[in-house]
Amino acid sequence: MNEKEILLWLQEVQHPAKEDQNVVALGLVEKINIADNAVHVTLGFPKRPDPLKNYLVGAVQACLYRHLPGGTEIQVDTIVKEPAKAAPKGIEFNLEQLREVSHIIGIASGKGGVGKSTVTVNLAVALARLGYKVGVADADVYGPSIPTMTGTEDVTIEMEGEDENTNLFIPVEKYGVKWLSVGHVSQAGQALIWRGPMASTALKQIILQTAWGPLDFLLIDMPPGTGDIHISLIGDVPMTAAVIVTTPQAVALSDVLRGVNMFRNPQVNKPILGLVENMSWFTPAAHPEEKYYLFGKDGGSQMAHNLDIPFLGQIPLVQDIREGADTGEPVALLNRPDSQAFLDLAGRVAASV
Repeated sequence: MNEKEILLWLQEVQHPAKEDQNVVALGLVEKINIADNAVHVTLGFPKRPDPLKNYLVGAVQACLYRHLPGGTEIQVDTIVKEPAKAAPKGIEFNLEQLREVSHIIGIASGKGGVGKSTVTVNLAVALARLGYKVGVADADVYGPSIPTMTGTEDVTIEMEGEDENTNLFIPVEKYGVKWLSVGHVSQAGQALIWRGPMASTALKQIILQTAWGPLDFLLIDMPPGTGDIHISLIGDVPMTAAVIVTTPQAVALSDVLRGVNMFRNPQVNKPILGLVENMSWFTPAAHPEEKYYLFGKDGGSQMAHNLDIPFLGQIPLVQDIREGADTGEPVALLNRPDSQAFLDLAGRVAASV
């Protein structure tokens, strides 16, 4: 006597309300336990009551009594079986929305606090001023500052599509640039407590499920550091190259090496367009000819030379740049010496690709 034999016998028990359907074919036999001199059968019924449940329990008992040796202990129990839920369909990522994007540039930094997002926003505006079609994806999941820097915090992101797998974000258009940030799709001030896989999925949605349209450049404001999010992002997004942002101070430069090595790793192997030195010097608004090297001098250019990567330029620490970031009006929109620094940077980035 084994489970296979018992299942064969139970095929004799027909469900009176279901023509030519037995309890085995209907999937009602949930479990069979066989002991030394006992057989325990569990029938599983759906949550919706079956008026013939008691009849079927008796029919199964009678069937077992017919086939099993006398003296065998027979027990038939029932349970309520929840219907199997279909597994949620995963989000299907593809590169269709990047088909008309010519160059995808990752803006990265070895550490936070070096002004990477400020450089990203002003570089995008400067590229747009030079006549290029530009988009920016804010992938800095733990510190999405681009909505503030562009004055788009209160914008409601629209979507188009039929379901969660085909919905597309419609980016915000301002200053001649298309913007989309994690900050646009989360509540202001909300702490995004995401582990690596969740964050990676969210960022891929921001980049791959957005109707970017034709672009010359898509800039990705990447999270600081060199963690698993970066590896996942670089692996799934066909990034053309990267730009590294640093400040002249030694503690920032020591992290540049890690960022450069990440892109140079054989498993990543993405070109580095060059290094940008931000906050290179402080210039008071009242004395535009003066320069104060608060964080050291020429550290970025020396690091670029040591690492054999192009040096793309220096961005001064000017009050107007900070104020523009806070008010949502990037300084690259203006015609000033500090604005020119970003226009020069944009020209070098465009030329280098």
